[in-house]
Amino acid sequence: MRKRRVGILTGGGDCAGLNAVIRGITKSAIYEHGMEVVGFHDGFLGLIERRFTILTFDMVSGILTQGGTILGSDNKANPFEHVVYEGEEKRKFDISNQCVQLYNDMGLEALICAGGDGTMTIAGRLMEKGVRIVGLPKTIDKDLAETDITFGFDTARCIATEAIDRVHTTAQSHHRVMLIEVMGRNAGWLALEAGIAGGADIILIPEIPYDMEEIINTARRRGQFGRRFSIVAVAEGARPIGGAQAVQKVVEDSPDPIRLGGISHVIAAQVEEHTGIECRVAVLGHVQRGGTPTPLDRVLATQFAVKAMELVEAGQFNHMVALRGGEMVAVPVEKVMGRQQLVPHDSPLIKTALSVGTSMGIA
Repeated sequence: MRKRRVGILTGGGDCAGLNAVIRGITKSAIYEHGMEVVGFHDGFLGLIERRFTILTFDMVSGILTQGGTILGSDNKANPFEHVVYEGEEKRKFDISNQCVQLYNDMGLEALICAGGDGTMTIAGRLMEKGVRIVGLPKTIDKDLAETDITFGFDTARCIATEAIDRVHTTAQSHHRVMLIEVMGRNAGWLALEAGIAGGADIILIPEIPYDMEEIINTARRRGQFGRRFSIVAVAEGARPIGGAQAVQKVVEDSPDPIRLGGISHVIAAQVEEHTGIECRVAVLGHVQRGGTPTPLDRVLATQFAVKAMELVEAGQFNHMVALRGGEMVAVPVEKVMGRQQLVPHDSPLIKTALSVGTSMGIA
């Protein structure tokens, strides 16, 4: 008899903790459930192009501390809109039925999809075609609905906090305004939490459009009180009141084509112009995504993986593993699809920042 099988893919952008998930799924499947694990390469692209590997104990040993994903990822692949170039012409095809057929031909009991809101949305559409899905919440943005935290976030938060820590000394030495721009897309969790942890003087997040005059006045006030420098934590999706987000570029063949970035340079130019204070910008970019996962992300990813295999064994398909109030739970994928978890205006974190004198960019 052929062994029971489960498939796994890592969709969207990479982040710390993905290898811990792959390891946890594979070792739990083999050791606890006597199952075989099929790893699809490069996210949904591996499903589309029929590229996969049977994962073994040896293949996943020693990868717990590695960033990225040994399976590779792809943030453009979508079985429902697969892009094919015919000469210079670009065409899109729905080849989801072929992916479903491969899933059936391989005798998979479930397809475990580790990813963010885009991955969960595609997984949900495959689910509607009969693929049994188990989701795992992965994103450095912590913007996935129905879960208190996602793996990958803590590592990115630690990297962003360290960056803020490191610019303090140069800001003090040269009496400058230092702006540190972090990722997060439309969610401000990363900038908010790293900003609080790093002691930023101003924190700008997408959920609270900023008043440029308030930023300028904050920098001036600090100078009047002998603080001749300021640290500003800026989310890439931050925008002024009545204004738009700064778009770095548009990637037409991506499910999420808008690439944000550069807002910190816009703010720096305006602060310099109105205050005469020299400004410097540090855009962290993909530095936040890589490197060794923190212990929290390793533990969290492993817990998510083991819970995912428990759902497979129990036949509780079409759910995403989530952490709620310290407990691992299962939530329907439909409740996650197409949704983002943004920072609410009444968040205790915002109150905490304001209570210690941090400006949120509004009067």
